[in-house]
Amino acid sequence: MSAPVQKQPNLDSVTTINRDGSHFFLHPADVKGRWTSARRVFGVFLIAIYVALPWIQVNGSPALFFDVENRRFHVFGLTLVPQDLWVMFFGVTGLGFTLFFVTALLGRLWCGWACPYTVFLDHVFRRIERWTEGDSVARKKLAAAPWTAGKLARRVVKHTLYILCASLIAHVFLSYFVSLPRLYSYMQESPLANASAFAIVAFLTLVLWFCFGWFREQFCIIMCPYGRLQSALTDDDTVIIGYDEGRGEPRGAKGKVTGDCIDCRRCVNVCPTGIDIRNGLQMECIGCAACIDACDDIMTKVGRPKGLVRYDSLNGLSGKKRRILRPRVVAYTLLGLLGLGAFAIAGWRNARPFTADFSRMRGQPFYADGTAVRNHYQVRFHNKRNQQARFTLHLTQAPEGFSLSGADALIEVPPLGEITRPAIVVAPASAYRGTTNLAIEVRAEPGGVVLSHEMRFLGPDPDSIQN
Repeated sequence: MSAPVQKQPNLDSVTTINRDGSHFFLHPADVKGRWTSARRVFGVFLIAIYVALPWIQVNGSPALFFDVENRRFHVFGLTLVPQDLWVMFFGVTGLGFTLFFVTALLGRLWCGWACPYTVFLDHVFRRIERWTEGDSVARKKLAAAPWTAGKLARRVVKHTLYILCASLIAHVFLSYFVSLPRLYSYMQESPLANASAFAIVAFLTLVLWFCFGWFREQFCIIMCPYGRLQSALTDDDTVIIGYDEGRGEPRGAKGKVTGDCIDCRRCVNVCPTGIDIRNGLQMECIGCAACIDACDDIMTKVGRPKGLVRYDSLNGLSGKKRRILRPRVVAYTLLGLLGLGAFAIAGWRNARPFTADFSRMRGQPFYADGTAVRNHYQVRFHNKRNQQARFTLHLTQAPEGFSLSGADALIEVPPLGEITRPAIVVAPASAYRGTTNLAIEVRAEPGGVVLSHEMRFLGPDPDSIQN
């Protein structure tokens, strides 16, 4: 059996990529500590939210449901149709600047604590690997060992569990777009009966299996742009995970040097991206705090103070005073609040249970004879609720004598339904005085919601109408 390969991390190359471009597989050691325990609890909480959201009903729909087929998007009780999607621009903008704010203040906290990729990799797939193949030392030995029946059995069990977990994640993801009851009905039918849904789940399962089973930290290092944005979003006052060089150097075995670092490499062995935090802030660092818990554990064992590796800023690590309020933090805060505030206001204004869209019918802009002038419109009603709605139209802000026909009766729209009806505005020759502005009011029951739509009433020269 060949000995497991060891690599010395450096700042000139990525540890997980060999000189020939091949993937160097990492086997990070397990670690215990306050930050690891907090991350694990938070990770389980996030996974529970991901699984639970399709089950939670808000206003008769799942809390988060992107009903692409019916072009309705339910976001925590707010139902949006395609005409309302501009509202999401403000929401996405606000969340983006909020992430910028968090990064400027706390570094890559998102990557290490809340990124879905990190959450599933660390708290699901790495746990499976440790359960099937053992600790870091055992996994390295197994990787270097020749293929035997025992090694094959362990790998088959591990990847079978990987595929099952990837399939579950993919099924939950699909439920955000087709709803749980419909997903359950799909699962009871032949895959060919719902070929598109089956293909999506199969594709996602394979992609997740590939990423979590083989690609792993390469996704964060090579494909994710967030690490590269970090240098533009942070400064010397941003909280990062850093090594106190002034306290730790010169490093070496206990009793032979003056520094606190005994060069045990425990921080390197637990790093999920294979870096040495003692080399300084690096793009590969995802802020998971595994090296903090590992170093604190060693410091406790050798009788030295904790915090040699800790959450701190570059200024704090060098003994300088750290500032919290800086221009970039204030700017990101204001922009984030502006985006989220605009989203809240626009969402509140567009949270009405229905919409009514008016448009002029195709054909002539108006019809005129010796007795009257008519304008033909059509009204498309969208009922956003899971209960039947009734609508009535009323002509308002019109000259005396104008009347509405075609849609003046009670209009019933089924739950989450859509219906189009004509609306004809008639101006008798005696009341017609030329082109004018009108307003049609839409009233909905239940709820008593009222919408008003202004439009232009077109017609010929009044002198051409016979009296």
